[in-house]
Amino acid sequence: MGKSAPGAPDVSKDGRWAFPLDPALPPMEARQADRLPTDPGWQYEPKWDGFRCLLFRAGNLAELAGKSGKSLARFFPEIVSLIERLHPGSFALDAELIVAPGGVPSFDALQMRLHPAESRIKRLSKETPATVILFDALGIDGRRLLDLPLIERREALEGFHRQNRDESLLRLSPFTRDAAVACAWLKASGGAIDGVVSKRLEGHYEPGRRSMIKVKRTRTADCVVGGFRYLEREHLVGSLLLGLYNERGELDHVGFTSAIAAHDRAQLTKHLESLIEPPGFTGKASRRPQPLGHGKVERLGAAPPRARCRGSVRPHHRKQIPPRNKAHPLAARQIAPAMRLRSASRSRLTFL
Repeated sequence: MGKSAPGAPDVSKDGRWAFPLDPALPPMEARQADRLPTDPGWQYEPKWDGFRCLLFRAGNLAELAGKSGKSLARFFPEIVSLIERLHPGSFALDAELIVAPGGVPSFDALQMRLHPAESRIKRLSKETPATVILFDALGIDGRRLLDLPLIERREALEGFHRQNRDESLLRLSPFTRDAAVACAWLKASGGAIDGVVSKRLEGHYEPGRRSMIKVKRTRTADCVVGGFRYLEREHLVGSLLLGLYNERGELDHVGFTSAIAAHDRAQLTKHLESLIEPPGFTGKASRRPQPLGHGKVERLGAAPPRARCRGSVRPHHRKQIPPRNKAHPLAARQIAPAMRLRSASRSRLTFL
């Protein structure tokens, strides 16, 4: 739960947090699209590759809520302290959390903050503090903004940022209303930005609804499945561990995908279990935090680098699996959208 100053009331009379809005309120979502809308009346913003969050403050009470409604306050104490310093003393804001060690945003570094050890969290909060990127306002200084159009909410958000511009951990997301500029952003996306979000200028803030449009620059690669993880509480495959061969012929881990339909899991588990054998990844092994809720890891036998595509799920052509230095380096979150287990015409995964 959120943090409060000593002696401050933790809850209101009805037992709920005394915030301008309920911290369990789901943020407004975006639906995936292939292209940006270009008709009049849209505002475009970068789609940040971080943790979506909602910031709440009511006097001495401060809360940092994740997209699921669960509190992130414990994992980002420096952001809770930031919220307590911001003015005015009552607000509810929509934002993204990023961590940029050495000035370069890193999703891996952000995931490292989700750790059970308090001592590690405190150390990382000082060594690599997170940054909050603001992009919408739900309420400020006792004024509810949900029912106002975006153009007015943005004005209120900019006023809030001006009032707190000296805070180094607080940034305001840029925007454009020029479709050509937004298309240029999309073309150049990568790193901390993995796409562009479009919002209606006259649109209200609709919690939990997919009222925005997001377009991501999708990149694909021919990957080898070098292992898999079971679900934590079921003996079914939860995610596939993906790899690319390096110039030495070793299989490097490059990410994972968990985009597996529930009705496919049993058959896929049976198929994968028949392939379990060493050595799995022979090069760089996975050091990434694995998907939450996933359990035991199994490695699959690795085929030679020159081996051609094979297995029950085939690529749309008989191309050889490229070495790592000949393929785009992909983060796990970029690989996942490329996976289509039930479509042989679109799948580019290869089972060993």
